[in-house]
Amino acid sequence: MGRGAYGSAGLLALALLAACSAQSPAQDPQGVAMAGGAPGASVGFSPADKTANVPTDQPVVVSVQGGTLKSVRVDGGKAGVLKGVLSADGTRWRSLGTARPGTSYTVTAVSADAAGKRSETRSGFSTVKGGKTFDIATITPNKDDTGLTVGVGMPVMIAFDQPVTDRVAVERNLSVHSSKPVEGAWHWFDDQHVDFRPRKYWPAHTKVRVEARLAGVRGGPGMYGKRDVKLDFKIGRSQITKGSTNEHVLIVRRDGKRIRSMPMSAGQGGQWKYHTTSGVHLAMSREPVTVMTSPGIGPGSAGYYQLTVYNTVRISNSGEYVHSAPWSVGSQGNSNVSHGCVNVSPANAAWFIKNTLIGDPIIITGTPRKLEPTNGWGHWQENWKEWLKWSALKDGPTNLLDR
Repeated sequence: MGRGAYGSAGLLALALLAACSAQSPAQDPQGVAMAGGAPGASVGFSPADKTANVPTDQPVVVSVQGGTLKSVRVDGGKAGVLKGVLSADGTRWRSLGTARPGTSYTVTAVSADAAGKRSETRSGFSTVKGGKTFDIATITPNKDDTGLTVGVGMPVMIAFDQPVTDRVAVERNLSVHSSKPVEGAWHWFDDQHVDFRPRKYWPAHTKVRVEARLAGVRGGPGMYGKRDVKLDFKIGRSQITKGSTNEHVLIVRRDGKRIRSMPMSAGQGGQWKYHTTSGVHLAMSREPVTVMTSPGIGPGSAGYYQLTVYNTVRISNSGEYVHSAPWSVGSQGNSNVSHGCVNVSPANAAWFIKNTLIGDPIIITGTPRKLEPTNGWGHWQENWKEWLKWSALKDGPTNLLDR
């Protein structure tokens, strides 16, 4: 896990143990110190017995010569048991995941020699002490904010409660599983936010599981993950909406088929803030009622307004929505008169909010103002090469879920 087969701390401990012994223990071909076992079988442990300050991401390895391993248990008491995997030939066991900081572990191995006689061998080690912890503050999508059936453009967004400096260690312990093959990658926006998106939109009707195995993972000097988190969600039908500020129309396609055409009016321009942003937006929220105020203009100033708007779908953090605008129906389909939002008729707005999933792509073209990747969920504004620049481990396929 980032330190070779067994980690530098474990090898150093083995070297010290050998130097302090009257007779150096035998070693297997990969340097694990061999101890006792069944007659004719020698069992080895890494970390070696009584090793202290073992890094939490150093794997526990148990091996046997002259026999096979029948069972291995690595018990941390209240911290739980470390799971592991046994090699096909039964001679080597390796732990999975990470240990907990400041914990003493007991390793119990049952081996059998060539004649089948069994013996139990024990070893112990303790992990480095952790001064503080970090945790996942929020993970999106989620049941409360987005629902667990989302659109094909939906990213996975994780926010931490503390800045993370060891991005490689953390990202290595974030995994995405899907029922259909998907190529994707994580992307760090800053030390507290890491997001995942596929290279292309999710396939429709894909089941997705996110596993953040962060308990005991080093997030920075003296800081370790507090817990593991798992999230299951589903991708719904493929619905992509495209609108042109020059043609003044929104076209909605579901699973490739055009299902609705809605006349629209976009930002009037003039001032930069009154241009609708062009680019791949995502539906961020569905709000039956939204109170909108003039951007950058306070009460009593020229141009100030406060307006109650109905059936709104948010598409950016800069105050852009697709929403009902009965006052601009006459302009919808022929001219742009809004302060940046996408205006549609009350009937179309009611239909759109009902038929939109959070994470549905809503693509606007025709304006000089581009949607910034950090303006809301502008994840698709970066091409794949740009997205990968901010990934610690780059891209790869998701793990396949059992259907």
